[in-house]
Amino acid sequence: MLMPRRAAKKKPGTDVFFRHMVGNMRNGVLAIARDGSVVLVNEEACRLFRLPPPLTLIGRPYADVLGDHPDIVRVLGGAFGMAALPNRAELRLSSTDMVIGYTLSLVRQEDGEPVGAALFFKDLTLVEQQEERERLRDRLAAVGEMAAVMAHEIKNPLAGIEVMAGLLRRKTKDNADAQALVGEIINEAKLANAIVQEVLSFVRPVKVQLFPTSVADALGSALTLADGEAQRGQIVINMAVPTDLPPVGGDIHQLTQVFANLLINAYQALDGQGRIDLSARLATTAAEGALLPDGHQAVPTVIVDIADNGPGVPPDVAEKIFNPFFTTKPKGSGLGLAVVRKIVDAHDGRIDMSTAEGRGTRFRVTLRVGPSPDAAVKPSSPQPGPQRGTRAGVEALKSPRND
Repeated sequence: MLMPRRAAKKKPGTDVFFRHMVGNMRNGVLAIARDGSVVLVNEEACRLFRLPPPLTLIGRPYADVLGDHPDIVRVLGGAFGMAALPNRAELRLSSTDMVIGYTLSLVRQEDGEPVGAALFFKDLTLVEQQEERERLRDRLAAVGEMAAVMAHEIKNPLAGIEVMAGLLRRKTKDNADAQALVGEIINEAKLANAIVQEVLSFVRPVKVQLFPTSVADALGSALTLADGEAQRGQIVINMAVPTDLPPVGGDIHQLTQVFANLLINAYQALDGQGRIDLSARLATTAAEGALLPDGHQAVPTVIVDIADNGPGVPPDVAEKIFNPFFTTKPKGSGLGLAVVRKIVDAHDGRIDMSTAEGRGTRFRVTLRVGPSPDAAVKPSSPQPGPQRGTRAGVEALKSPRND
C-alpha cells in the first residue's frame, strides 16, 4: 500500500468519502503509524474487538487500545520486522475464542519507506464452525461405513451365541450353577446386540419430514417418553413454554426423541432429586440468539432450554460430550448425544451445552421457525433408524449424559 509524499490537490469531499467508505466496510480495518499510535479504525473493528467508538481511539498506542487482545498486539508488533507479512491468514483469539481471517499490509511512501501498517480482518467464526461440522460429517461418514460392516459381522455370531445359550439352559435345568452362568451369557449377548443395533441405527440414512411443529407438543410427548424410560423420583419439572410460540420446521417424532433423550440425561444426572427447567422463547435478532443461515441476516428462531441443577459435567468430558463413541460408562455405546446432534443438524438447527461443576447443566436447542424453505422432505446425513415417538425410538437414543 503506497502513500504519496505529497498528494495532489484534493477534490472537495474526498476525505469525507474516504471516511464513509472505511467506516461502512463489512470488514474490520485498523491502521497504526510507525510510532505505534492508532491512526484509523472503523466501526466493524470496534464491534469485533469490543472497543469504544473509533474517534476515542485515534492517537492512542495500539498496545493500550488492544490490551484485551494480546494475539492482535503480537500480530501488529511484528508488522515492521517481518519480511513476509501474513496474507489471508486465520487466527483464533484467546480473549474471545473468535476466529478471524486477516491480512496485514505495510503503508509505504512513494520511496518505499514504511510509515505505518494496516490490518484488514473479518469474523470467520461461523465459517469455521461450518467447516468443522463438514469435517465431522466426513469423519462420521467414514466411521459409519466401517461401523455398519462391523455391526453386521458381529450381529450374526451374537445371535448364534444367544440361541445356543438358550438351548444349553434347557439342558441344564437341574444345575443351578450352570443356569446362572448361562443366564449371564445370554444377558451379555443381549447387551452386545443392543449396542450393535444402536450402531446400525446411528449410520442408517433417513429422510427428515419437515412440517410446522409445535415445540410445546414435542416437549409434552418427550416428558411422557422420558418418564417411561427413566426414574424421575422426586425431581421437580418446571415448564415455561409460551402458548403463542410459532411452530418450527421439524419432524415431530425426531424432535420428541431429542428432547426425551436430554430429559433422560437430566434424570440420570439428578439421581431422583433436584429440578429441571424446560423453557422456550422466540428470538428474532442475532443478539437474542437467532440463527444466521447466511452468516449475516437473522431469521425467526425458537430457542429451547433444558436445564438441571445437578452436579454438572467435568470440563474434560464436556468438550467431548457430542463425539460419537465417546463414553465414560462401562456399558455405554457413546452414541446418545451424537445422535441428538445429528438430528438437530438435519433440522438446520444448533445444539449447545453449558455446564459448571456443582451448578448444573443446560442444553440449548435452537430451531428455525416454519418449515424449511426448500422442501418439506429433505434427505439428511445418516440418521438414527427409529423415527416414531415410541419406546423403540427412545431406545436408539437413550444413553447417560456422558455416554
